[in-house]
Amino acid sequence: MKKSNNPYKQQLLSKIKNKTAVLGVIGLGYVGLPLAVEKAKAGYKTIGFDMQEKKVRWVNEGRNYIGDIIDSDLKEVVDKGLLHTTTDFSFVKDIDTVCICVPTPLDIYQQPDLSYVKNSTVNIAKYLHPGMLIVLESTTYPGTTEEIVKPILEKKSGLKCGQDFFLAFSPERIDPGNAWYKVNNTPKIVGGVTPDCTEVVSYLYSNIIQGKVHPVSSPRVAEMEKIYENVFRYTNIALANEMSILCHKMGINFWEVIEAAKTKPYGFMAFYPGPGIGGHCIPLDPFYLTWKAREYNYHTKLIELAGEINKYMPEYVVERTAKILSQKFKKPLNGAKILLLGVAYKKDINDLRESPALEIIKKLEQEGAIVSYYDPYIPKFINNGKEYKSLGKLSEEEIKEKDIVVITTDHTKIDYEMVAENAKAVFDTRNAIKDNNENVESL
Repeated sequence: MKKSNNPYKQQLLSKIKNKTAVLGVIGLGYVGLPLAVEKAKAGYKTIGFDMQEKKVRWVNEGRNYIGDIIDSDLKEVVDKGLLHTTTDFSFVKDIDTVCICVPTPLDIYQQPDLSYVKNSTVNIAKYLHPGMLIVLESTTYPGTTEEIVKPILEKKSGLKCGQDFFLAFSPERIDPGNAWYKVNNTPKIVGGVTPDCTEVVSYLYSNIIQGKVHPVSSPRVAEMEKIYENVFRYTNIALANEMSILCHKMGINFWEVIEAAKTKPYGFMAFYPGPGIGGHCIPLDPFYLTWKAREYNYHTKLIELAGEINKYMPEYVVERTAKILSQKFKKPLNGAKILLLGVAYKKDINDLRESPALEIIKKLEQEGAIVSYYDPYIPKFINNGKEYKSLGKLSEEEIKEKDIVVITTDHTKIDYEMVAENAKAVFDTRNAIKDNNENVESL
């Protein structure tokens, strides 16, 4: 299909070019706020929307709560009046483009919960006006943009997609804690419902970020691309976890195996075992595809098998911890003093979402263990209604007092040499202590 001379498209392209377009972002979390800041840094007046008044207040005060945002960047765009946030969705009437960056969790039956996406779409539809661009960034199953978002917008507004307004999917690519790849320099995938939609969304992002914008033929391709990225990681991590379990039984150091395999300059990519998978994408997104596949009478065997392996890892960590205590000290888990190092789902961030450490703590306490933790990034948290507080300082005395130390997150701020020297026993699930120590066991 050829691109049209749609007057709404030409008008929006012109606004984006001369930076008079007002841009919106719905959802001011780990995805939405960095994107909103980047839009404002590019010189566009940006309005952020969120239902949480605390987040809205903090952003408007220039207070940052996302680790991947530089504090001074947020304060600068707020002080310049380029970024303003609100809980009032009536301001949608004043914006030219809006990105939906809301959670897409799984429900208790492991089925997609699109309630946040649907509610955001309804709020947009109330104030949708001709010439507007809507971009869904929330990770979801292929078909969501055209089967869920588009009908709501058209029915409630009376406008036609591709003619009166523009709609696209562009998957978020946020890697919390990544020191190099941020919103600005990460390539962006875009897929519009029509060629005009793709043209407009491509032009928008090319004026916001420095990374390459890669258009695809449809929202469904863009949606599947994001799922495929995460399924690739999910299944390969499962393979690493299974190999780690087997290598332990065989008396082989799997971490050494990986380092040796990495010497091959082609045909190999290193994935590492761990205590489980956490974060906002990897543990959840593959099951969006599993659910959607049933509509086509297809069973995603590999994904579900990988899920079984990955979900078993917290239990495996508890089993190995019990075995170490039993073999070394003839001590049961019941009454054992156990110190977890790190509760964030990955190193050097303060993100607890889906962290395997939470499940490990739960299972250890169910066995009667006395669990404490130290995490320099997470001083306290609440899980299952119970509040946990980190040790204020990781001292030699605290380590010596514990029956075993379990390294669940390999934060670089932790002195692992000191830990190894003072602990009775260490179970290292992250290969943080690479030296051979008699009191240290690796996953």
